[in-house]
Amino acid sequence: MRNISIIAKAAAFLLLGTVVATAHAYLDHAEPRVGNTVRVAPRELTLWFTQNLEPAFSTVTVTDASGQRVDSGKPSISGSVIRVPLRTIGAGTYRVRWRVLSVDTHTTEGSFTFTIGG
Repeated sequence: MRNISIIAKAAAFLLLGTVVATAHAYLDHAEPRVGNTVRVAPRELTLWFTQNLEPAFSTVTVTDASGQRVDSGKPSISGSVIRVPLRTIGAGTYRVRWRVLSVDTHTTEGSFTFTIGG
């Protein structure tokens, strides 16, 4: 009987841990895609997340190889999607950094690169 109780508690702990772990807004995908090389410079960057975001507390920046920002204007956020316009950019590698607050009050952040081929 004691073994059953321990197993039940362990199962409940694992289940609860899974629920808590999925309660964050993670990057689902991006355009341009993470780590991808594109031929034509995009006019905007779009990020899709796994949960809706709080616009007032979510940011994204795009920088070139020298660290200069190439995003222009404030990102627009609708639900789980962030869009940010980009300046006219040329061949090279660009770093995207994001920090978002999901509607369930959890903050996540990350970065990735994409390349424009020449």
